[in-house]
Amino acid sequence: MASACEPLVRVQADDFDLATETRRLTARRRDVGAVVSFTGLCRDENGRLEALELEHYPGMAEAEIIRIANQATTRWPLTGLTVIHRFGKIAPGDNIVLVVAASSHRRAAFEAADFLMDFLKSRAPFWKKEHVRGSAKTGWVEANDKDLEDLKRWED
Repeated sequence: MASACEPLVRVQADDFDLATETRRLTARRRDVGAVVSFTGLCRDENGRLEALELEHYPGMAEAEIIRIANQATTRWPLTGLTVIHRFGKIAPGDNIVLVVAASSHRRAAFEAADFLMDFLKSRAPFWKKEHVRGSAKTGWVEANDKDLEDLKRWED
């Protein structure tokens, strides 16, 4: 079932606000029965992480996220969809990514948000570099086999 909603996708250095993004999808609407959100945060690894730095190619990352978001809007009957991904140096505890899916029914909103996150983790072209606390040491974060395994759930 196709949805008429056009996803909003932003790749930005600035933080985002979940409440603002949720209001944008629900204001003056009476057909929204469910809003599901996922916020990904920068996780400290046992106190050793000073920051996570996310790099991307402007234009390319947005295009890929739009492609993934459009897949979600054609797969589930969404009334609205927002995907925001940050780049730059992000401290532990700060926001990295936001997915907000709105639909008339909860199942579509839950599944669309889950689908988006599985694809963002594996397909969105971002490179992650860890900055270790108290050290000039940095290291690139490798792809995670679990993320690739999660992605297989959505194959038809």
